[in-house]
Amino acid sequence: MIRILTFCALLLTHATLFGQQQTGKASFYADKFEGHLTASGEKYKHSKLTAAHRTLPFGTRVKVTNLANNKTVEVVINDRGPYVDDRIIDLSRSAAEQLDFIQKGLADVKVVVTDAGDGKGGGQIVPIDHVAVDEKEYYDFEIDRLAPGGFGVQIGTYQELVNLMRLADNLKKSYQKKVIVQVKIVKGVKYYALLLGTFSSRNRAESLLKSVRNKFPDAFIVEFDRL
Repeated sequence: MIRILTFCALLLTHATLFGQQQTGKASFYADKFEGHLTASGEKYKHSKLTAAHRTLPFGTRVKVTNLANNKTVEVVINDRGPYVDDRIIDLSRSAAEQLDFIQKGLADVKVVVTDAGDGKGGGQIVPIDHVAVDEKEYYDFEIDRLAPGGFGVQIGTYQELVNLMRLADNLKKSYQKKVIVQVKIVKGVKYYALLLGTFSSRNRAESLLKSVRNKFPDAFIVEFDRL
């Protein structure tokens, strides 16, 4: 019965997503992100036709049309973003080249879902709040409400808790530092900022920032007292 309900849920998700349309501005990845891990765990490659979207499940295929010249390209969603006002999709460089807006940097586009895909992962996929996750993915929680002081390093901002949990787990193991989540609301939309470390001095936070910059080029120092 559980398998039947799961299958029906997947069909409903596919039917809901298929043909979904959105219009807004598109940007593309800077060259510095070549080889960096995306939110799905895949490495970004400018030669692949991929994109970042805020809510569409990983593996979703969309057709993007440049409204200025009617050129189109199909890409697969494998990352999260962009988190800039009015931008709805962040394309790989090769996708932006096909739409012919490299020189302009931005383009007004229409995004249409052509294939809802099956998400990313090796196990059975279960749709939960627009997120495709593995059914047997478990995390241990020890949650305390904090009023931190001093300095930390903000790694990134996320909307989906599953990506936040995966990254928080990896960060804790890799850097052996305290991981803090700050809840933010920007123009009515809830985001989760992932912060690494608590330090009494900015110099110590700077040292950590240098060690994470290769993997997280957009990371920056925050002062907790001023959050």
